[in-house]
Amino acid sequence: MEERGFLEVPGGRLYYEADGDGPPLVLVHAGVANLRQWDPHVPAWSAHYRVVRYDTRGFGQSETEHVEFTNRDDVEAVLDFIGTEKAHLVGHSRSGSIVTDFAVTHPDRVRSLTVVAGGLGGYKADVSDEAAATGEAMEKASEASYEAKDWRRLADLEADYWVDGPGQPAGRADPAVRASVYEWVYTTYAAEKDEGIPQRLDPPAATRLDQITFPLLVVIGALDEAHTNASMRHLASQVPGSQLEVLEGSGHMLTLEQPKRFTQLVLDFLAGVDAGR
Repeated sequence: MEERGFLEVPGGRLYYEADGDGPPLVLVHAGVANLRQWDPHVPAWSAHYRVVRYDTRGFGQSETEHVEFTNRDDVEAVLDFIGTEKAHLVGHSRSGSIVTDFAVTHPDRVRSLTVVAGGLGGYKADVSDEAAATGEAMEKASEASYEAKDWRRLADLEADYWVDGPGQPAGRADPAVRASVYEWVYTTYAAEKDEGIPQRLDPPAATRLDQITFPLLVVIGALDEAHTNASMRHLASQVPGSQLEVLEGSGHMLTLEQPKRFTQLVLDFLAGVDAGR
């Protein structure tokens, strides 16, 4: 069963795609992507689950007005729209924070949580001075490109940092992965859509991890930047029974670098959850 369309939310609308039949599995994309990032995984997952993915506000085909909103409320709107009380949630990168924020505020609506190379609101990672300087330099260069509306330069910076990885040689990753990320970043910024005003969770997720009493899978790439990996290791360490998987040879975009392995990791994890293991 396939479905495509738009979901109206306060001050915006979200484009979504749904495939397959079975327990609901909701996917939220990275900040350097859109729902197309899940294309390599949906065929296998939708053979067992009702896979629902959507473009977050301002990305892909979704739109927003310049209004205050929360991404966690949008996750709830998606679950309400598909008529489910509970779902398996998967979030990558920026959306790792989104699904974690949702999970700690609505634990009764989460069957399982998979956080892939994400952030953790309220957690300050302890990294080396070199890693901190690299991250600050990237942020400064990105801000300058954004202010200048130099979208191609910004897309290059994002692709270099999030695909090859900080400190890694140019071209480390598959050129096709870099090309996809570059195109997603460029088209997002070049569209110059209205931007919403996302509201942070207060108190932040890092202080509410006791709410995660459902199965948790955390996946990181060994070559990813230091802040991300430190945050994810902390998340896994604070949730009893969580599963931490490290993909050697991959960076931040591990879902695309090792698609077959990632697809199977998630399938195995979900099968264990649904079997009560």
